[in-house]
Amino acid sequence: MVDQNAALGLIDELRVAVPEEVRAAKRINSEGERIIEKAQEEAERIVARAQEQAAFLIDERGLTQAAEAESRRMIAEAHEDGERIRGGADEYAVSVLEGLEGDVTKTLQSIQKGIAMLDDRRATLMAAPSPDGDTGDFKDGDWDDEAEDAVEPARP
Repeated sequence: MVDQNAALGLIDELRVAVPEEVRAAKRINSEGERIIEKAQEEAERIVARAQEQAAFLIDERGLTQAAEAESRRMIAEAHEDGERIRGGADEYAVSVLEGLEGDVTKTLQSIQKGIAMLDDRRATLMAAPSPDGDTGDFKDGDWDDEAEDAVEPARP
């Protein structure tokens, strides 16, 4: 016999769990994008600072070669910082998404187990002989009261 309340409870739990996992994935994806944007802004700020500093050196001291070298160094440093930050953001996003994948896989397995359990119960009910000798396959349209009570809730 199928415990209707337990089956409905399992279905409700699954209905709640799956959308939360999807929202978590979207939130993680947004966080990763925000981190990448922040890294890009930081890189642009560093490049702008390097350009300003290079212009200052050229204007104030006439040290064109030194200014160009410092500018290249700062730009390279900015690019390295940006890449490092992007790499860290990507690693974090992958880590969180892998964890989410595991959670979603567990949820899917729970759903599949629940379906299999309900299929087994239904098959057992359909194959079980009734007191009148019927096998309970319901192919002849003869529903016995006991099987009907197991599948449908009692009506007041």
